[in-house]
Amino acid sequence: MVVTDYDEAAGLLRGLLESASRVVAFTGAGLSTESGIPDYRSKGSPWTRLAPIPFDRFLADPDQRAEAWRRKFAMDDLYVGAQPSRGHRVLSHLVRAGRVGTIITQNIDNLHQDSGVGPDHLVELHGNGTYARCMACGLRHELPPIRAVFARSGVAPACEACGGIVKSATISFGQGLPAEVLAAARQAALTCDLFIAMGSSLVVYPAAAFPVLARRNSAELVIVNREPTPLDSEAGLVVRADIGSILAATVPLAVHDFR
Repeated sequence: MVVTDYDEAAGLLRGLLESASRVVAFTGAGLSTESGIPDYRSKGSPWTRLAPIPFDRFLADPDQRAEAWRRKFAMDDLYVGAQPSRGHRVLSHLVRAGRVGTIITQNIDNLHQDSGVGPDHLVELHGNGTYARCMACGLRHELPPIRAVFARSGVAPACEACGGIVKSATISFGQGLPAEVLAAARQAALTCDLFIAMGSSLVVYPAAAFPVLARRNSAELVIVNREPTPLDSEAGLVVRADIGSILAATVPLAVHDFR
């Protein structure tokens, strides 16, 4: 069923949330556009001119690594100071109230954490762009020191501990997702009874496999997105609406308490 009326959609979604016992939220770039962070596929998106360097080229060529860092910092500057959207705040509220157990996100912007969602409730499929890691020893590196050195030298950073390649803690095109992340997302999808996908085009795999996995394991599937997705036919409810508006209408924070 495809619903575009906000009141009808909010009522249906609220009823599903109230009756479910194990809820998974799956979030994509559309959740963060209200925060001023551009998505990947909209016309004129800065991602088209600042596209991430593919993983194999990043590994093979120091010049490509430097270009990858230049593009990353340029993208970061476009949404510096971004704050959680209404959608982020609603989901955080539902997590704290015990109504949403897991958020699986494709986003790398840290806004779920900024809204108060802790690591026990969050699976970051594509990593996190607010810090970096050494690809050899795994040491975490903070971005401000990297940026300061890069601004002076233009040279991609190396690990201070082992000399290994340092990369933003995100998953690049051509880079495999960590096995433990995939396992956590799969477990959440298999054990939920309501799976709500929102703000995702649902075309990127393996991420897009999890809504289908949940649905075919008897969970109710809801898709909230402004545009049609390839998985709409799998969903019991498809809501074509602005994500922040529909979530705020579904769970007005000052009125509804699901504890």
